[in-house]
Amino acid sequence: MSAETPLVSLAEPLKRTPLYDLHVAAKARMVPFAGYEMPVQYDMGVLKEHLWAREHAGLFDVSHMGRAVLTAADGRHETAARALEHLVAADVAGLAPGRQRYTQLLANDGGILDDLMFARAADPARSGRLYLVVNAACKDADYAHLSAHLPAGVTVAPTAAAALLALQGPDAAAVLARHCPAARDLAFMSTLSTTFDGRRVHLSRSGYTGEDGYEIAVDDADAAHVWRTLLTDERVRPIGLGARDSLRLEAGLPLYGHDIDTTTSPVE
Repeated sequence: MSAETPLVSLAEPLKRTPLYDLHVAAKARMVPFAGYEMPVQYDMGVLKEHLWAREHAGLFDVSHMGRAVLTAADGRHETAARALEHLVAADVAGLAPGRQRYTQLLANDGGILDDLMFARAADPARSGRLYLVVNAACKDADYAHLSAHLPAGVTVAPTAAAALLALQGPDAAAVLARHCPAARDLAFMSTLSTTFDGRRVHLSRSGYTGEDGYEIAVDDADAAHVWRTLLTDERVRPIGLGARDSLRLEAGLPLYGHDIDTTTSPVE
């Protein structure tokens, strides 16, 4: 998952993720972030949250991130990959089924419009589709840029409403495996559609903290159950965007709008 820039337009009403009420109930400090009301910290404070994620497992709400599907009408991975490769700095065609990769969306001059993750489904029936995760503040511009530059027969569309959680830290695998046994054997930068206590989820073994961990996409209606259930484990604490920023900075992971932007090249 990419980090995100906190750019926000104060002229528009702030959006809320499906977990907003749970953040308020947990006495999170809510702040405007990329057009959403997001928790910047909880009772522990940023420093203790940072250390908790490094030593145990931190749970983040990243539902504000943009998720979209790029689809080739002919159902061929090669067609979808060729279209995306014209716009990003990565090998898309060589991505194996069920794998995910980090890259940058580029302007015509090579400047970075955004950084993102893309994944290829493991299911052969979904060949010809690539799943994208982009930054919250950039998502509308990203979708417009993609749509304007994709060839005929290839389209991009935001996914239906689904929450996105990130479970990060050295205990993440053991915690999640109690509810998704297949999670334990999922390799880094791989994806899997499975269930969490019988509820459908999509996992990727990735994150933006530098720790081992997962991103969990789940239907909005089931998001609160997954969030509450994970927090019943004594190894898990909710973590806000303050510690998320310090964790990615400590790990040397760039933040779009701060460390990289349209004046930065992928090589830099």
